[in-house]
Amino acid sequence: MSGTGFTPALLASLWRERRPAGPPLAHTFRGTYADRWVRFHSLPGSKRYPESEDEYAVLLARYNTVLDELFTGQDVFVVTTDWSYTPDGPAGYPTPRQELHPAGERWWTETELDDLDPDFPTHRRLYADRRPWRRGCVDDLLRAVADEAVVDVFVTDTELRRIHHPYDGGADVVLTTPSERDRIRDRHRAWLSIHPSGL
Repeated sequence: MSGTGFTPALLASLWRERRPAGPPLAHTFRGTYADRWVRFHSLPGSKRYPESEDEYAVLLARYNTVLDELFTGQDVFVVTTDWSYTPDGPAGYPTPRQELHPAGERWWTETELDDLDPDFPTHRRLYADRRPWRRGCVDDLLRAVADEAVVDVFVTDTELRRIHHPYDGGADVVLTTPSERDRIRDRHRAWLSIHPSGL
């Protein structure tokens, strides 16, 4: 995966090699990598949704501060997700994913069977692009995430060592080791949950 582009098949192979614990489904990272995971809330008082431009500015500053700490000077993969009831059919729910991530190339499909209705599986489709990390380069996506207009977005370095998964209300961050997790957690203690579980 040299240069500024990437090959979807090679990215899928790299994920399986570097992250054998599970597929690249952002909502699973907290459980899969619990020993290297930390959650930061995006607004003071653990408020979930922004209601003003000032609050958007706060959450973007928090997201970008951590993203800068993880990825400054590196290329990253930006990953977005949609889902369908067929592998190649239209998205099951309309979102602005494609407009916000036009360079995303499909690189992974994860099929999930519903125990109650196994004849109608859900196909989660992941799209990625590679770009140099620049503060603000995913702000439109981050605003959409904050509004819950898109979900299961994440940013990772090209070696898949660190992952930043923003969600409506905060971000789950996976680091390389528990000690690295502790260091970044301690730098941003004011953004942590007061709940003992860290949620």
